[in-house]
Amino acid sequence: LANLYFVGKQWYQRRVRGKAKYLHDSAFHPETGDKQNVIGRMSFQVPGGMLITGILLAFYKSPLEIFLGQWLNQSFNALVNFTNRSGDTPLPNSVIATAYVTATSAATATAIGLNKSLPALSTNPLIARFVPFSAVAAANMVNIPLMRNRELKDGIVLTDEDGNKLGVSKKAAREAITLVTFSRICIAAPGMLFTPIIMEYLEKPGRIMHNAGKLKSCGMQTFLVGCFLLGAVPMGCALFPQRMHIKVDRLERDLAETITSSNKDIKYVYYNKGL
Repeated sequence: LANLYFVGKQWYQRRVRGKAKYLHDSAFHPETGDKQNVIGRMSFQVPGGMLITGILLAFYKSPLEIFLGQWLNQSFNALVNFTNRSGDTPLPNSVIATAYVTATSAATATAIGLNKSLPALSTNPLIARFVPFSAVAAANMVNIPLMRNRELKDGIVLTDEDGNKLGVSKKAAREAITLVTFSRICIAAPGMLFTPIIMEYLEKPGRIMHNAGKLKSCGMQTFLVGCFLLGAVPMGCALFPQRMHIKVDRLERDLAETITSSNKDIKYVYYNKGL
């Protein structure tokens, strides 16, 4: 049905096939055609992200809480990054293991360091609540490039407008990974920045969450983060098209010459940036 999306002439046929295409695109990798694992899909970002972020925001005071929270978060991120990578080149287990260990270590070290330094700069406890977001943003800058390290080394596949392969480019790979990292941070930002402000208000004396235990606090923050993610996930995914284009003259010189030698009129080439 997904492959017949543009064939149907009747409105009902287009509607049914269009729905099938949405379901297909959300479950299958656009280049390999392989069915993606459920937890790694972007459609799982809201339920998975809200649960993990709620834990990060509620349990952030002791080093053990920080370590366990960031370990859980980076395990989830590593799976998402692997599932939504660009290209069909398989990743060695050593690359996946390196990304996982490095990102988790970076996030944990950042969180513990900020947890110790920020309270010393201000007596406002609200600042300490932003430590988890700082750690997540720093970890994304490490996790995504490492999980997609093969693309940085070998390049990302370029095609023409009709999908015909033209070559591979490292410059396009760097651009793709930069855009994905930025969009992931944008997805995490609303829930992790606004939820602490709301919780700080709700936990004041006389308000609904005053003297609430950690489990109740975690439940409330998970709910709030989920509300933010309902808007942040589609917004972050829509910031940049999944199929990006780049000018030929911005590519590596030898690659640009090879492309223009066979087609002098071509101005743009396309690539799958991943999610």
